[in-house]
Amino acid sequence: MERRAMEQEDIAYRQQIVNEYKPDVERLVRYLPWLESKTGTSVQQTYSASGIAEHSVAFPVYDSTVMSFVKEAQRTHLMDRNYMYVYSRYRIRTVQDEIRAIERASIKEMDVLKAILSKYVMGGMTKGRMWSEAVESGIFLYVVKKMKANLDFWDRPEPTR
Repeated sequence: MERRAMEQEDIAYRQQIVNEYKPDVERLVRYLPWLESKTGTSVQQTYSASGIAEHSVAFPVYDSTVMSFVKEAQRTHLMDRNYMYVYSRYRIRTVQDEIRAIERASIKEMDVLKAILSKYVMGGMTKGRMWSEAVESGIFLYVVKKMKANLDFWDRPEPTR
């Protein structure tokens, strides 16, 4: 009897996660085709018109779609200002560690996926190169795909016995 109660609790917890994050993830899913097409390519250019390099510092100009994605992500509940604690807890240090963590993340590790997304979205506010890196390396693509896959898997009617 106790095992059945724990299973019900687990199912309820997973359904709560689905209900909490699905609307936000759906807002980002529409960017998947664009993210797939841009993996491995740069989405930033350096503005250097009008001889700006002679009188000032050249600055990056980003693809409008990456800017839309970032703004959309910032408006979701998927941003975690304490992402560095998740990185520390799971010993995530490199891009390869991030990709492995994304691949392993189940619905119960949405905090890991949120942390990785947050690192690049929020970090890009001060280090703009991070947005381009996340698109080029596929991090944004992998995170959103994994979130969607986890939510889709658990967002189905409970089987009746």
